[in-house]
Amino acid sequence: MDERERAEDGTDPGSTSALRPPDEPFVVPDLGEHPPARRRRRRVPRTVLVGLGVLLLFALVYAGDLLTSRGDVPRGTVVAGVAVGGLDPAAAEASLRSSLEARATAAVVVTAGDVTTELDPVSAGLGLDWPTTLAQAGAQPLNPWTRLTSLYSEREVPVVTSTDTAALATAVETLRAKTDRAAVEGALGFDGATPVPVSPAPGQTVDGPAATELLAASWFGGQPVVLAVTELPVTVTPEGVSAALATVATPAVSAPFTVTGTADAVAVLDPAGIAAVLSFAPDGAGGLTPTVDVAAATAALAPQLAGTETTATDATVRLAGGAPQVVPAVDGTSIDWPATLTDPLALLTGASRRVAAVYAHSPARFTTEQAKGLGITEVIGEFTTGGFGDASGINIRRVAEQVQGAVVKPGETFSLNGYTGTRGTAQGYVESGIISNGRAGTAVGGGISQFATTLYNAAYFAGMTDVQHKEHSYYISRYPAAREATVFEGSIDLRFAVPTSTGILIQTIGTSSNITVRIWGTRTVEVESIGAARTDPTSPSTVTLPAGPDCSSSGGAPGFTTSDTRVIRSAATGAEISRSTRTVRYNPQPIVVCEAPAPAPAPAPPG
Repeated sequence: MDERERAEDGTDPGSTSALRPPDEPFVVPDLGEHPPARRRRRRVPRTVLVGLGVLLLFALVYAGDLLTSRGDVPRGTVVAGVAVGGLDPAAAEASLRSSLEARATAAVVVTAGDVTTELDPVSAGLGLDWPTTLAQAGAQPLNPWTRLTSLYSEREVPVVTSTDTAALATAVETLRAKTDRAAVEGALGFDGATPVPVSPAPGQTVDGPAATELLAASWFGGQPVVLAVTELPVTVTPEGVSAALATVATPAVSAPFTVTGTADAVAVLDPAGIAAVLSFAPDGAGGLTPTVDVAAATAALAPQLAGTETTATDATVRLAGGAPQVVPAVDGTSIDWPATLTDPLALLTGASRRVAAVYAHSPARFTTEQAKGLGITEVIGEFTTGGFGDASGINIRRVAEQVQGAVVKPGETFSLNGYTGTRGTAQGYVESGIISNGRAGTAVGGGISQFATTLYNAAYFAGMTDVQHKEHSYYISRYPAAREATVFEGSIDLRFAVPTSTGILIQTIGTSSNITVRIWGTRTVEVESIGAARTDPTSPSTVTLPAGPDCSSSGGAPGFTTSDTRVIRSAATGAEISRSTRTVRYNPQPIVVCEAPAPAPAPAPPG
């Protein structure tokens, strides 16, 4: 039986039904309306299997590579020429430090204009930031293609620097001290009588903030850092200096310059003197403008011709034969230096180098007519005091000599301290008695207050205006109460003004026992002094001092208050013009007792 017959018969030995017992009914499975055709097994192509295998292998390799390189710097990373790809961050930083730190601490070459210098990056606060630099490389890429190409390619990562801005700014300012320079203007001076030209040279300056920014960005580039500079120009050209040297400076000092005066007198300015008064300044157009200091030239020349000038003498009034006489003014002649040196530059550089002095009339400042108009014709005030000692008399007569003949013009004020000046030993004054703090003492110039009192009273009765005076602190019996004055150099002065349209002359007459002051002028007023009673007496205190040369005993005197009234009337009509009262409080003069020290106790007898 063939296979088909066996199949029809249902006894296919390969069928499970062949093993079914004969008595078990055959059940046909319910396969639907149409039983399926018999399925045939398909075979997978070999190329697919190979591809799947390769893909699986690639996935395994990718996963293994990703797993083993996790946390490392991506492959192919290069920093400043140093390959750090595939290294863990610590190893990568160590490699960078080893390769680049020497370069990071090396001096940076800096160029600014025509100046080349160096900058120390460490002291300037410049450094490298390794963690930030490596962070730029990023994390491990997940793209398979990127990971694959990193095996044979490189990726450059820039170095990240760190900057201490304050330190760098300070370093830049130090750098500018080397790179910056002021412009040297073209100039012309002299060394003695030798002209010294100065060639112009432009300056340059670096912008500090811009330089700081540029250095922070490019100091690690391995190339010189070129800083931009601003040129500081000059205004004088080399040609301008040369022209001034050839046309002015050299001719000016080639020979002396002479000014001729009367009687064959001459004044000479030698080449060194010419150089001292000649200067040059930029003219704004590239050249130099010469200038002659006429005042300095005059100061050098004038003394040499002073003997050819006559000094003007003012008119004055002096006493001769016991009466005032006008001494006429005398006009003088003087050199008009501005007119003599009208074109000094031409004179100094010209061919002759010689000029005649121009003399001018020099009138007196106070003329004879003005002196006559002072009206000094008669005594209008006079006062005399006496009772001084020998030393005081020396000082009183010395100050009288200085004041003798003083003329005070209408409206002017006379000052005793201002007129005499310093009153010391060099001026002929000696040490004499004074009153200090109510007690007797000595000082150079003692006794001057007696002259001040005498002068004050003469001016008082002459109708002068009291400007400043001060009474003694305690009363001195030889002076009129409330009508006396004291002076002290530098602090207490006697001053009075002339209130009339005519002037006055002060005459002093000193003897061994008294001093007289007369005021000459034109009498226009009569003056009356009305004294007052003494009131409010105060008793003196007692001061006990050790006996010796520094102690002068005194009986003291009581203090009191009094006043003086000055009445001024017209000399022509007798009408009262003014009435003024001055009240003075005098302190009591202390009683001074010079007490000898008590004798030392006798030693006790031996026991």
